[in-house]
Amino acid sequence: MATMSRSGYGSDDEDSTPAMRRLRRLSLHLLQPSDRPASEGANALAPAACAGKRRAGGLDVDAAALTAYLRGRHLATQERLYRFFVERPELHTPVELPMAAHRELCFRQMTALVREAGVRPLSLMADDPDEYFAVMEAVGGLDISLAVKFGVQYSLWGGSIINLGTKKHREKYFDKIDNLDYPGCFAMTELHHGSNVQALQTTATFDSVTDEFIIDTPNNGAIKWWIGNSALHGKFATVFARLILPLQGKGGEPADMGIHAFIVPIRDLETHAVLPGIEINDCGHKIGLNGVDNGALRFRSVRIPRDNLLNRFGDVARDGKYTSSLPTINKRFAATLGELVGGRVSLAYSSVGILKVAVTIAVRYALLRQQFGPPKQPEISVLDYQSHQHKLMPMLASAYAFHFARQYLVDKYSEMKKTNDEDISADVHVLSSGLKSYITSYTAKSISICRESCGGHGYAAVNRFGGLRNDHDIFQTFEGDNTVLLQQVAGDLLKQYQQKFKGGTLSVTWNYLRDSMSTYLSQPNPVTARWEGEDHLRDPKFQLDAFRYRTSRLLHSVAARLQKHMKTLGGFGAWNRCLNHLLTLAESHVEAVILARFIEARNCPDAKTREVLKLVCDLYALDRIWKDIGTYRNVDYVAPNKAKAIHKLVDYLSYQVRLVARELVDAFDLPDEVIRAPIGMQSEAYAQYTQCVGF
Repeated sequence: MATMSRSGYGSDDEDSTPAMRRLRRLSLHLLQPSDRPASEGANALAPAACAGKRRAGGLDVDAAALTAYLRGRHLATQERLYRFFVERPELHTPVELPMAAHRELCFRQMTALVREAGVRPLSLMADDPDEYFAVMEAVGGLDISLAVKFGVQYSLWGGSIINLGTKKHREKYFDKIDNLDYPGCFAMTELHHGSNVQALQTTATFDSVTDEFIIDTPNNGAIKWWIGNSALHGKFATVFARLILPLQGKGGEPADMGIHAFIVPIRDLETHAVLPGIEINDCGHKIGLNGVDNGALRFRSVRIPRDNLLNRFGDVARDGKYTSSLPTINKRFAATLGELVGGRVSLAYSSVGILKVAVTIAVRYALLRQQFGPPKQPEISVLDYQSHQHKLMPMLASAYAFHFARQYLVDKYSEMKKTNDEDISADVHVLSSGLKSYITSYTAKSISICRESCGGHGYAAVNRFGGLRNDHDIFQTFEGDNTVLLQQVAGDLLKQYQQKFKGGTLSVTWNYLRDSMSTYLSQPNPVTARWEGEDHLRDPKFQLDAFRYRTSRLLHSVAARLQKHMKTLGGFGAWNRCLNHLLTLAESHVEAVILARFIEARNCPDAKTREVLKLVCDLYALDRIWKDIGTYRNVDYVAPNKAKAIHKLVDYLSYQVRLVARELVDAFDLPDEVIRAPIGMQSEAYAQYTQCVGF
């Protein structure tokens, strides 16, 4: 009688065939954790049930209640915008569209949004930033190019008038920017300088005889580059330039007062012709976002009235005298850039929306797609493979975590705009830098993972991953390169660390550092380092303490390294020597902020929603701890047995989240017109997919 092979599916002879060996290997992926973690002694693994069916042990999720909690007061506004565009098929962006046609469609979409749907974006940004970002997310669901063009017009061009100008500028420009009579651009980046804004070379020289500023591009490196809305549609530009006052420097030399912002008309309001002295060229076809008309601008002695200086932080009188409430160039520069954080807030916010779209498509397809299975049994959903759960379930948990983090960021930003409090402004500046960098980097990687998880069908343009990846990719660069932004976070953490020893106060987001030098930097407790029970590992106090312990350790060690290297390398050299350490510190801090917000947000009124958010939050926290388990092991914060228990619990929680994955993505409440990928449809996905290719 033939003996059973180890897989239990056939004889040794059968097992020797290539087909059976392949089936045996695949069968190993089907084994799922039991309903209790292995740390409690249940090492047996159970095969998953058939595709798409709810299994015993899954939470009872009220998707409607979860949706209401996630979308809050913006639900009605977003649904109204979705309906508006659904009823206007001529405004839908097709999969294949030439660049010129895409640009014109994008401008028509924005015009319809403002003049037909009745949205007043600049008014929202000034009075209700939370609603403004919700509108931006909705339009980004329709076309990311539209969201970016929208952001250039309102967050950047309009935002510069609100935040850097004074009453006279708002009275002259606000309404016409709001209703799109004055399309505009934001001309900061130059060919030779992007992140290093203080090194910009464009000049604005005051002419006291004519009471004008003369805008000049002194060399090719100073050509304004990648300026959105400028190649075709913009009529004005906020130009960042060095303010030069002749004869007011030492020995009668010109005085360079640093970077200021100026309103420069670039096209005739009636004929749309480019104005004299201005040269505009098209930056051409890009990897993505080809609905946005990026251009390059050169200025040759372009004269503008003195009143076109956006003078909130510095002004020039008729006689050429410069005045400012801020005493130094550096303080004025910091205040100017500090008022432009809305762009980073919008990118973090929009990136979360894009992640939701990508993970929704991937999860729905993984539930739909069936491949292989036990002998003589139906094929199973690919989401029942543990390897697939490992790819997608922590990503789904992260989308939820980021959702609540971005809401916290918007709340802080709104508070900043209402109060003009300097401490809150400083906090928002660093918080927006960290979240924009972390979230956009994570989303960029996740889109590629989602594409891969959908196999060959993920490669079809109609299923959107290529477009999402290409359109989103630049989010990691504009409004601040992610590596540069993380350094700002690290620099502020070091500043807070120094304040701790000087007895100063800490900003709100950094409050936990008050105790870090004592509680978190003491030797790990050898008893708690070995605790491996599920209740302990799923305790939010353990999770948050672990995140903050890691941040505090990294902060303490990098401060010591910097102090050591400064003696021989100087400040710049020491910073560069420790740069990777500093970036890790910043990411660790951002993760601690995200987790703290998630833990806080899950305390919602509905019991079922609280329960499912607890599950998702636990997966987010423990997956992050496991991914950096080496750090915790190196300092004995986690003993080997505890590390093993964390790993097994992450697998178990991924399986539990898989049981409610459909409900979790449905709770994002993204209509089919936003998803658009046939394989991501809620029903009849294959039928819609075959129709796309002509069947």
